[in-house]
Amino acid sequence: MEEKPVTDKLVTGADWEPLIVAFFCNWCTYTAADLAGVSRMGYDPNVRVIRVMCSGRVDPQFVLDAFAHGADGVLIGGCHPGDCHYVEGNYKTLRRYHLLRRVLADLGIEPERLRLEWIAASEGEKVAKTINEMVEQVRALGPLRLSRRFREWDAELASLEAEVKRGEEVAAHV
Repeated sequence: MEEKPVTDKLVTGADWEPLIVAFFCNWCTYTAADLAGVSRMGYDPNVRVIRVMCSGRVDPQFVLDAFAHGADGVLIGGCHPGDCHYVEGNYKTLRRYHLLRRVLADLGIEPERLRLEWIAASEGEKVAKTINEMVEQVRALGPLRLSRRFREWDAELASLEAEVKRGEEVAAHV
């Protein structure tokens, strides 16, 4: 996709609102989010929910793509350990979550922008609380502005490519 990230705009703290992408398990967290909505529990509208059949189906690339396309934070919600409808999908999610936090740190992205929560279908109140906490946490971190970092990384890559090319030219003349 060639879309420009929404959070790259230079805005004041008063105008900016964080965008959270949430990957919710169909059987537990998504159902809990539905319960929160039906029960009229208040939570920030800054979240965009993507329903997946199992949190174990959330590929790390989905999370990185969410950040690359403008998300300021990513929330993954799944069944409690031992309650996964696909037996051990949430254990796979937990392993990927820890890996992703390290990758994000290596990319210069605060690991706090990624959150994993186990939320059962009956825990609508926990969904609302988790979303509100995440929005406040990301709001405190400020905009991600990842496209600015992309430009910095592209400039660094161009510099390295030029350095390699100069080294190849020197080697060709020896």
